[in-house]
Amino acid sequence: MVPVWVLIIGIAVGLAAGGAVGFIIRKTIGEKAIGSAEEEAKRILEDGHKDAEARKKEVLLEAKEEVHRLRNEAERELKERRSEVSRQERRITQKEENLDKKTEALERKNEQLDEKLKVNDALHEQIQGVLQQHQAKLEEISGYTAEQAKAELLEQIESEARHEMAQKLDELESQFKEEADSKARNLLSLAIQRCAADHVTEATISAVALPNEEMKGRIIGREGRNIQKLETLTGVELIIDDTPETITVSGFDPVRREIARLALEKLIADGRIHPARIEEMVEKARKEVEAVIKQAGERATFEVRVHGIHPELVKLLGRLRYRTSYGQNVLQHSIEVAWLAGMMADEMGLDGSVARRAGLLHDIGKAFPQDMEGSHVELGVNALKKYKENADVIHAVEAHHNDVEPHTIVAVLVQAADAVSAARPGARREDMENYIKRLQKLEEIAASFQGVDKAYAIQAGREIRVMVKPEVVNDDGMKLIAREMAKKIEDEVKYPGQIKLNLIRETRTVDYAK
Repeated sequence: MVPVWVLIIGIAVGLAAGGAVGFIIRKTIGEKAIGSAEEEAKRILEDGHKDAEARKKEVLLEAKEEVHRLRNEAERELKERRSEVSRQERRITQKEENLDKKTEALERKNEQLDEKLKVNDALHEQIQGVLQQHQAKLEEISGYTAEQAKAELLEQIESEARHEMAQKLDELESQFKEEADSKARNLLSLAIQRCAADHVTEATISAVALPNEEMKGRIIGREGRNIQKLETLTGVELIIDDTPETITVSGFDPVRREIARLALEKLIADGRIHPARIEEMVEKARKEVEAVIKQAGERATFEVRVHGIHPELVKLLGRLRYRTSYGQNVLQHSIEVAWLAGMMADEMGLDGSVARRAGLLHDIGKAFPQDMEGSHVELGVNALKKYKENADVIHAVEAHHNDVEPHTIVAVLVQAADAVSAARPGARREDMENYIKRLQKLEEIAASFQGVDKAYAIQAGREIRVMVKPEVVNDDGMKLIAREMAKKIEDEVKYPGQIKLNLIRETRTVDYAK
């Protein structure tokens, strides 16, 4: 049996010998491979040099061709630009030549114009001299200076213009009347026929009948305490005079007068007249009057079929029951105006409810106490604005006396209805003094116009008959005078309804046969 260490040594020697043999074999093979690789590398380098030389020649050839092409294009473009510049130079040269020619032509024309102007100036001076000579000759022949002739010519032109204007006014009036007069009359007649209103006037009662003369002393009371208490509570004045069995109630507020009248009637009927009883009866009378006022306002709105009016406005309407205007009850007048305006609106195809509403409320400002500042139109408009009334209704109320220019048909209808209601026979009355003053004012206005000979107010002031001087006013001038006269009357005189102006021009020739 071989020892282990011998085996180990044998194996190691075998491995060493194998490694040496392998190293020798690898070295021999590597040297052969390296030699082959070097030869291959030399061959590749030679091929690369050959390809590079060929590519270099190709690139140089392409570069030369590109340079040649670019040079040709640059030369062609340069030639084109040189030719374009040459053309532009020729055009500029031609334009300069043309401008020089035109400048020379303008200079020649300016010289010619200067010569013509000099000739014209000389001719103008000659013409002025001739005109002055002719003007002097004309003034010598006619006996008029230039200013006098101009004034006479202007007067003649003005006269002709007034004549043409009068003719035009006549044509327009005729055309307007043909189209509108018949329609307006038809509408008014239909509305008046359909409106069945009372023709009697009402007045607030201001006298209280007594059962006997002894009642006057009881009403006065001891040391006048009863009458003082009654006057203090009602705000009116009680007039006890020699009139048999009558006491007169005086006061500016018709509602207060009505309260005092009712309180007096209750006291007389009761028979117990003393301060405490007076206070109780006045309070009862005040409540009764307020109830009557409210009922009157509601009845008026129901009668004209107007709804949705503010309760405070309804109360104000009811107060109109105790107001009169020239003897005409204002509430009844308002109802009549509402019906007339509504009927005319219906006939025209408009909203009759708005017209009736405006007609009913148009005089509501008269319900306020008379000591309040402002006209009844202003007071009424303020009240309607306060209670948010319709804008068209407010405008109609504001315009029904032409305080503002009406710009809606409803406002014009309310104006017409108000005039019809106030102007119908028996509707109103006025005291003799104011009536005479109004007639005198109408005659004074008519007589103030130049050319008027006489003026007469007739038919209770509904018509003015004016006689003009025929030698001063011609037929055309009468139309202008009539229009100006009507405008002045509208501005200066307050009157119900309308006033007719009747101008008369008469020429008389008198001669005698001898």
